[in-house]
Amino acid sequence: MEIKSGHSSPVMTDTPPISNSRLTIRQNRLLCSSAALSQNNNLLLTVPRKKTGILDDVKSCGWLDAMKSSSPPPAILNKDSISSDASYREWTVCLKYPSALTSFEKIMSFAKGKRIALFLDYDGTLSPIVEEPDCAYMSSAMRTAVQNVAKYFPIAIISGRSRDKVCEFVGLSELYYAGSHGMDIMSPAGESLNHEHLSRTVSVNEQGKDVNLFQPASEFLPMIDKVLCSLVEITKDIKGVKVEDNKFCISVHYRNVEEKNWTLVAQRVDYVIRTYPKLRLTHGRKVLEIRPVIDWDKGKAVTFLLESLGLNNCDDVLPIYVGDDRTDEDAFKVLRDGPNHGYGILVSAVPKDTNAFYSLRDPSEVMEFLKSLVTWKRSMV
Repeated sequence: MEIKSGHSSPVMTDTPPISNSRLTIRQNRLLCSSAALSQNNNLLLTVPRKKTGILDDVKSCGWLDAMKSSSPPPAILNKDSISSDASYREWTVCLKYPSALTSFEKIMSFAKGKRIALFLDYDGTLSPIVEEPDCAYMSSAMRTAVQNVAKYFPIAIISGRSRDKVCEFVGLSELYYAGSHGMDIMSPAGESLNHEHLSRTVSVNEQGKDVNLFQPASEFLPMIDKVLCSLVEITKDIKGVKVEDNKFCISVHYRNVEEKNWTLVAQRVDYVIRTYPKLRLTHGRKVLEIRPVIDWDKGKAVTFLLESLGLNNCDDVLPIYVGDDRTDEDAFKVLRDGPNHGYGILVSAVPKDTNAFYSLRDPSEVMEFLKSLVTWKRSMV
């Protein structure tokens, strides 16, 4: 991908990510010398900072406890016992997180006469959670369902993955994509990302067509490059660790690491990032994620996209966000409490606290929900 415009702060572009059994990083990032790793960074922020915290919520509750709490064992995730089902029913009924399928008519009664904007996470939402992150493929049936919805409503995929990787997985050029937890946003060819206050860059996609990019953390790329190389080197002797380059953030997967070595993973990651106060650490499902300390998340990405599409603060717009991860809670909260009132839908097979209004058990139910949206829209014509 090349840069087309002559902006003073051009967006850095790269070749698609490469993979092997242990890590997923771009070739140009592998060429890191020890001297480069030791250089200091004096990078300027162009968006408001969050309160600096090297270890964020991970260290506040303890490394190992945090890693365990965000990584329930498969026996719990896949439990089909009577007590588990009863607990789930209580969560959906008594705690008021009803199924978006059984509540579909209610949701659509509110959507009548409104323009729907749909936001979707990828892993655990459009594809199942798998042991090997590079193999998290979505099914052809799911791709068709998403493609059919996109004929009627604008859709954005908002993922912690790199934008290149999630684009490769989804394979639909008509969608908006926001990788790196919303820090790398791209419009479909021929569509714009117009925003009153934030600038964007015009680039050319792989098909040679103009696309708009918005990358609020581009100043951090040199720093992230160095940390990425350090993490690859320092974890290479821990069996099962996978360091994934997500461009504006780094994911350290420990899903395939023996639990007795989780503390070692945490200590190695801590050792690398403790000297980088402009980076923060969060955790998801058997993954530690390193991100820039800026006031940007999936919720901010949703607001940005709505504003860019001219759908912000409109009474006739209904945003819907479907996701399964802790990072999706920022988007759920924006739709629950912000001016762009809409519905968050949590994808989860186990009860958990959430800012979402509705729930779906797994990607198969997500696909049914998408199909129902198409059927409903066609019935309105």
